[in-house]
Amino acid sequence: MGGNHSHKPPVFDENEEVNFDHFQILRAIGKGSFGKVCIVQKRDTKKMYAMKYMNKQKCIERDEVRNVFRELQIMRGLDHPFLVNLWYSFQDEEDMFMVVDLLLGGDLRYHLQQNVHFTEGAVKLYICELALALEYLQRFHIIHRDIKPDNILLDEHGHVHITDFNIATIVRGAEKASSMAGTKPYMAPEVFQVYVEGGPGYSYPVDWWSLGITAYELLRGWRPYEIHSATPIEEILNMFKVERVHYSSTWCKGMVALLKKLLTKDPESRLSSLGDVQSAPYLADMNWDAVFEKALTPGFVPSKGRLNCDPTFELEEMILESRPLHKKKKRLAKNRSKDGTKDSCPLNGHLQQCLETVRKEFIIFNREKLRRQQGPTSQLLDTEGRAGSQTQGKLQDGCNNNILGHACSRGCSS
Repeated sequence: MGGNHSHKPPVFDENEEVNFDHFQILRAIGKGSFGKVCIVQKRDTKKMYAMKYMNKQKCIERDEVRNVFRELQIMRGLDHPFLVNLWYSFQDEEDMFMVVDLLLGGDLRYHLQQNVHFTEGAVKLYICELALALEYLQRFHIIHRDIKPDNILLDEHGHVHITDFNIATIVRGAEKASSMAGTKPYMAPEVFQVYVEGGPGYSYPVDWWSLGITAYELLRGWRPYEIHSATPIEEILNMFKVERVHYSSTWCKGMVALLKKLLTKDPESRLSSLGDVQSAPYLADMNWDAVFEKALTPGFVPSKGRLNCDPTFELEEMILESRPLHKKKKRLAKNRSKDGTKDSCPLNGHLQQCLETVRKEFIIFNREKLRRQQGPTSQLLDTEGRAGSQTQGKLQDGCNNNILGHACSRGCSS
């Protein structure tokens, strides 16, 4: 899919906004609910990234613009070793782009499907690394709401990184979230209770429940409750009331005790902070500075000789995609030349208006430029940094909901 093989890197003006032309497209590697992902190389620095691109028109038609803007708003204020960090965001007439850390180890769902057996030691380190990431998000008042193997990517050494913030939300102080959001098998009991009983809402403990479900699934190969996307909510709540979780007799007592605390149904009693995790007897021997610095060797290291994802993504992009990314430049040039002709097909007024709103309100971001302006001390944000202040004023707990299949019907507004 790549093109330019010149050995001399091009020079871009430092003040020029980063755009699609600054990257060489190497190959397609994934497809999510919101867009597609490919590996790219920045032409001047030769650094490799993952680039997610989302078609504007499709996002408007599916009422997903709000979620894309939410994800961008949250991600631009975050920088952590166990997150997939945002580097650049930009747009053109067709698409919105997010360029993030490239993690070539694949997601944990892929490895579960490849029948990888995760040892207790491997899962123990994952729990610690993810606990550091969740604590960091909590400091910025963020509930991720979709922690699951699909959203946990491995780097080449096997360390975990949380991705996909498109249904994350921000809560202020003692405020609770109240919308139905997440992926059913990983959602905590209190999320379903809000929907059925109009309970008091939910907060950060929902992410720690999801962490417990994920850890159990990695160890056992299946989840503790047989919940699927089509399982009725009343049936799920009944499961939580009557079913007992079965823990393998081969697991050590410390791991079982830790999982039980993560899978406590009452959020008030659930283990749900870094301090809670660190005080678990099972983790008493853990060197947390070494965890943060990625100095501990993970129990599972992904294969370096292969791309750890489904190879059909690239075939789809090359064969089935009506607007392939590698032909974008020609296509946009052709469209621009058509704009003044009588043959050009005008979009309907409402869609045109929505596209214009998206163009105006899209958040352009450049972490590289930001670091140059602010100096080396700004590389990790302080506890009450940008995400805590800028984002809170603009984002509230939205009605976005990827399990009931619709979001708040706010047209194309952010």
